[in-house]
Amino acid sequence: MYRAGVADLPLHGGKAPKWLFGRMVKLADAIVSIIIDEYGAKELIQRLSNPFFFQALSCVLGFDWHSSGTTTVTCSALKLAMRPGEHGIAVAGGKGSTSRKTPLEIPQIGELFDLSEAKVEDLKYASRMSAKVDNTAIQAGYQLYHHCIFITEEGDWSVIQQGMNPEIRKARRYHWLKGTFKTFVEEPHTAIVGEVSHKKVLDMTSKYSEECRKISTDLVNDNPQHLKTILSDKPLNQETLLKWVPQTNVSPPLHLNLLKSVNWKALMKAYQAQPKNYEELLSFRGIGPSTVKALAMISGLIYGKPPSWKDPVKYSFAFGGKDGVPYPVNKKSMDEATAFLKKVVEEAKTETKEKTQALRRLQQYAPLTE
Repeated sequence: MYRAGVADLPLHGGKAPKWLFGRMVKLADAIVSIIIDEYGAKELIQRLSNPFFFQALSCVLGFDWHSSGTTTVTCSALKLAMRPGEHGIAVAGGKGSTSRKTPLEIPQIGELFDLSEAKVEDLKYASRMSAKVDNTAIQAGYQLYHHCIFITEEGDWSVIQQGMNPEIRKARRYHWLKGTFKTFVEEPHTAIVGEVSHKKVLDMTSKYSEECRKISTDLVNDNPQHLKTILSDKPLNQETLLKWVPQTNVSPPLHLNLLKSVNWKALMKAYQAQPKNYEELLSFRGIGPSTVKALAMISGLIYGKPPSWKDPVKYSFAFGGKDGVPYPVNKKSMDEATAFLKKVVEEAKTETKEKTQALRRLQQYAPLTE
């Protein structure tokens, strides 16, 4: 009978102890060096965009495999372990205030790798839009507090970021990889990892939200003043609209007045620029969750083009192997990630004791079948 290790992402405070973190960085250096030497830098960022590989890597490095720190501490260890001049990969961003330094770190990385100005701008855009999508286009109640972008010397990239829901004390991790999606606003993730699948989540990135995205863009290009007229014709408490809207767990609450929740200044700026598509609309500063939600609600309730309210979370290490919620564990991907890391650890230039302990931790993550 197949057995698999499980992991959820509860929010845990505190920091990794120095003695542990130092060993994590040392082992991460050995693992990263082997992968890049054998398979190249691009292969490493592709692996990091695989949630099973990333989870297995965190276990090998030795951090709590069931904690939200799986993401933050592992990425921090990788950032310190990667030497751009030797490995051909650099990492920008991090946890909390460090994540907000990403726009400043990317040009420095671009200069280090001698990337063109256009590539640097593309990287800054990828960083900003991946965060904007997961904070605004998907509204499941998880506010981003961690953002890392892994950049190769060719300009390829992978993003790993995490949001927290303090009410239920859970975290959710988002994986992105350049070249695996057509636009930033239509199912762009390689994975969304979380323990909880919520019943009602506004997902403007779903393929089922395509018409809603088009209507939302048309509403702005037609002139936001017309939107004000539509909303002002309703009672101030908006009962006639809101009673038809699915209840969600996001903030602000749906009972707030739509007229007041929209950022009209941002919409007017967008109107003046006439965005060509929804991605361009979403990229405008000031187009936040409330405005996105209001446009989606109007699209669905007045124009008959509703958004998707299905939670897009794709993987759950806590429940996938049991009842398939929110999705069944991909056994093949899990086995491949484990086998790959086992091979890498065995070849890594590190002490025998550390290597043995790492392999034991990997075995705990995905026990072998009998």
